[in-house]
Amino acid sequence: EWELSYRLGMRPWIFVAFSAPVAAASAVFLVYPIGQGSFSDGMPLGISGTFNFMIVFQAEHNILMHPFHMAGVAGVFGGSLFSAMHGSLVTSSLIRETSENESVNYGYKFGQEEETYNIVAAHGYFGRLIFQYASFNNSRALHFFLAAWPVVGIWLTSLGISTMAFNLNGFNFNQS
Repeated sequence: EWELSYRLGMRPWIFVAFSAPVAAASAVFLVYPIGQGSFSDGMPLGISGTFNFMIVFQAEHNILMHPFHMAGVAGVFGGSLFSAMHGSLVTSSLIRETSENESVNYGYKFGQEEETYNIVAAHGYFGRLIFQYASFNNSRALHFFLAAWPVVGIWLTSLGISTMAFNLNGFNFNQS
């Protein structure tokens, strides 16, 4: 995938981001059935089959108490929260290139080199909103964090499912 994303003109890290859903699909469709000894234990396709798999998985392995699942939930929901906060900060600190009568969106072209928003203003506002060191003053570090947080969370959830495939369950206080 690294070479494919390079040849398509994308950043080579795209393949790292797409490794998370590949790891998740591999965990529920391949690793878990192999660990349980039968492909009938794997997740079927479809809505009702997926929900049934989730309920049975919780009943047999108590995934909600597994630390990797907890980290995965924090990764996915945290990534959504961080992306929404980033979008609102960018929208509120756009650098206007048009007149007041035109939409601010007309002043930008997709993929342009110039900055579209004032990161110093966004950083200052967010630092006062939460606390001073809670915000990023480096755009690359910020966008790396926005990309890496949910990806690492999905990796950890996949790792949790893969360990439970071989009955290495999480903190299960009801059974031994």
